[in-house]
Amino acid sequence: MDGPTPDTQRPIFIVGSARSGTTMLRLMLDSHPRISCGEETHFLQTLEPVTGRHWRLVERYGFPRGYWDERLAAFYGDAMADYAARRGKQRWADKDPSNTLLLPFVDRLFPDAQYIHLLRDGHDVVASHRDRWGYRSGARAARGVWKRYVEAARAFGRDLPPDRFHELRYERLVADPEAELRTLVAFLDEAWDPVMLTFDQAEHDGTDRYRGFTAQRRAEGGDSSTIYRSRVGAGRSSLDPVLRTMLHRSSGGLLRELGYLE
Repeated sequence: MDGPTPDTQRPIFIVGSARSGTTMLRLMLDSHPRISCGEETHFLQTLEPVTGRHWRLVERYGFPRGYWDERLAAFYGDAMADYAARRGKQRWADKDPSNTLLLPFVDRLFPDAQYIHLLRDGHDVVASHRDRWGYRSGARAARGVWKRYVEAARAFGRDLPPDRFHELRYERLVADPEAELRTLVAFLDEAWDPVMLTFDQAEHDGTDRYRGFTAQRRAEGGDSSTIYRSRVGAGRSSLDPVLRTMLHRSSGGLLRELGYLE
């Protein structure tokens, strides 16, 4: 491992639309000797209503919203820090696409956090939803779910300084993982370690489903590498006319803006 090892303890949040490669990225980060990134907990999704839609009930206790934010941050942050420490790590990361729609709340709890937005072609995201969870899931993603998550993350990131928000393209990550991961760890103010490239050989919690699904994908695409590229662009050819039309009607402007549609 080269470069200095910083003392930073800033939380890291991986956000983006589901089926954008966030699980692969969380395993890459979890392989880093200083960073722990476990499975999704949905804790923050559960906690957000306390100071959100249930605020009219909670405020009757007479404490300001900041009081509750501080308590919620301590609860979740301490649990994640304890989990990292138990694994011999110094810093924790959280991967949960559902947090993408809660980013203002997350940022109130962790105002020094760093965010990684993993962005993937909407065609491939819709195809992955369909293949993983069925046609209805693909249709929901096509009708605007992908667009909603991408726009929420990017709108949030526009208001943050460069050292707190980093957008990473899935297509670039799988095409040149070392270059993209080096840029990412520099953003995180961490030292580069090549073990991130062999994340499949590291110990992770809760990876059985991921391993089974990716093994199937590699076999279908004839790609035996750990970071397989066979699914990049697959959605453009595999989407049927109905899903393609849904996606282009709901998200055509965003697809063009991002270079995913001519």
